[in-house]
Amino acid sequence: MALVGRRDGRNFGYGRQLSYAGPQALKDMFGGGHYGTVKAHSDRWQAFVKWCRSEQGPGINDAREVDRKVLANYAAYLRNLVGLGDLAISTAQNRLSSVNRTMAALRGDQCVKLPSPSKALGMQRTGVRHSVPQGQDHGQVQQIVDALCSHHQLRAAAIVLLARATGMRLREAILADLPRLSREAREFGKINIQDGTKGGRVGASAPRWITMDEQVRVSLGFAKQVSPAGSRNLIAPHESYFNVLQEIVRPARDILHAYKLKGFHELRAAYACERYEQITQHGAPINGGQCRQMDPRLDYEARSQIGYELGHGRIDVVAAYIGGLT
Repeated sequence: MALVGRRDGRNFGYGRQLSYAGPQALKDMFGGGHYGTVKAHSDRWQAFVKWCRSEQGPGINDAREVDRKVLANYAAYLRNLVGLGDLAISTAQNRLSSVNRTMAALRGDQCVKLPSPSKALGMQRTGVRHSVPQGQDHGQVQQIVDALCSHHQLRAAAIVLLARATGMRLREAILADLPRLSREAREFGKINIQDGTKGGRVGASAPRWITMDEQVRVSLGFAKQVSPAGSRNLIAPHESYFNVLQEIVRPARDILHAYKLKGFHELRAAYACERYEQITQHGAPINGGQCRQMDPRLDYEARSQIGYELGHGRIDVVAAYIGGLT
C-alpha cells in the first residue's frame, strides 16, 4: 500500500506533498495495474497541483483542503484558458475528470467532485471540426506578424510563425529548444518537436519530426533572433512560463482578434489543413475536399501522418483539425 500515514492525516495519509499523494492514491485504486490510465490521470493531477500553488490558485498543499469551491474555481480557470484558445475543451474536461477521479482515490469516497465537467465548464466538447480554420491564408498571418512587430511584441510574432509553420502548440512554441532545432535543421533537414509536449502513454520523448521548408526555416530563424539573451527558447532567464503567458501572450490576443484570428490554436488547425492538401492534393474536408470519397486509403494515410506531426497518438483526433470522415 502507498499510505504513509494515518488515513485522516495530511493528504489522507498519502504524504506531505499534494503532487506525490495523488499518483500514489491512484496506484492504490488501480491495484498497481492500468499503467496508462494511472499515468494520464497523474499528469492531469499535476496540472491541478501546479494551479493550486500558483498565484491564481488557492495556495494549498493538502487534499483535505480541496472542496467543491476549490474545484469550481479550477473549472473557472480552465474555462478561461479555453476561451483564450490556450486549451482545448476536451483537454479541460479531461483535467476535471482526472481531478474527480484522483480526489475519489485520495478520500475513498465521492463526496468532493464536480458532477459534470462539461456543465462545470459550460462547454460541450466535439471531436469533429465544423468551422473553417482561421489563419490558413499566409497573407493574413503575415499581417498579424507585422502588426505584432509594430507593437514591439516580437516574441508573440515568433509564436505565430512557429505555430503556423510547424503545427506547434502554444506551449511547444514558447519552450522550443531553438539551438537544437537549428542544428537538426542543418544536419537532417527536419526538426524534432520535443519541448513542452503533452505527456500521456507515449510521453514527451516520442519522435515528432517535421520536414524543413521555407516557412519552417523563416520561423525558426526569426524565433532565434528574438529569443532573449541567455535563453534557448522564448522565455528569458528571469521569467517563468506563466510570466510569458501573462505578459507576452495575453496582450497579443487583441491584435490576433483584430485580424480575425481567435487564438493561436487556430494556426495549428491551419497547418493541419495545409499538410492534408500537400499530401493528398485535395482540400481538407473542412475546406470542401472530397479525398475521403475518392481515395479512402490516401485520406487515412494523410490523417495518420498529420496525427504524427501534431503529436497525437489517435488518428480520430485529427478530425478536430481538418474535419470529419464524411
